[in-house]
Amino acid sequence: MSKAKAALAEAARLAPERRDDPEWREGFLAALAETSNVRAAARMANVDPGKVYKLRRSDSGFAADWQAALAEGYDNLEMELLRRLREGDLEGGSKTKARRKFDNAVALRLLAAHRETVGRIKAIRANEDEEAILASIDAKLETMRRRDRAAKLLQAQDGVTRPGGKTNEDLHGGD
Repeated sequence: MSKAKAALAEAARLAPERRDDPEWREGFLAALAETSNVRAAARMANVDPGKVYKLRRSDSGFAADWQAALAEGYDNLEMELLRRLREGDLEGGSKTKARRKFDNAVALRLLAAHRETVGRIKAIRANEDEEAILASIDAKLETMRRRDRAAKLLQAQDGVTRPGGKTNEDLHGGD
């Protein structure tokens, strides 16, 4: 059992009366990111699955966190499948007699079930990143334009030499 699962199980065992406390949310979301399974995550967080679905419908922040946890779980599952494909699984031998089992068919079904949602979330994140980059570039360009206008104004007022060695008087005929 992973450390996260053990911590969630211990918290659930010690405090079943805190089911209505918002603190279960963090445990649920962490378990959802780990398992990609709503019922399993709810069980690990010691909360009724119906309650988490109801909260998701009524709380847009929780719904967004839910989607982010699913996207993280999807990425974790994808990486785990790739690792298993590359390294293979231990199936007993000298180190242990117990076989570790992993149901690749279930993992593939989970990947297929969440693929579209996760793709949409990643596209939204990429779009937000792109928008932030463009806004940053626009802000920098505006700052450069302001500096350039201020420098030109100072040069015009002070008769400062401009590129090419010309002064205001040279440019404007000594007005």
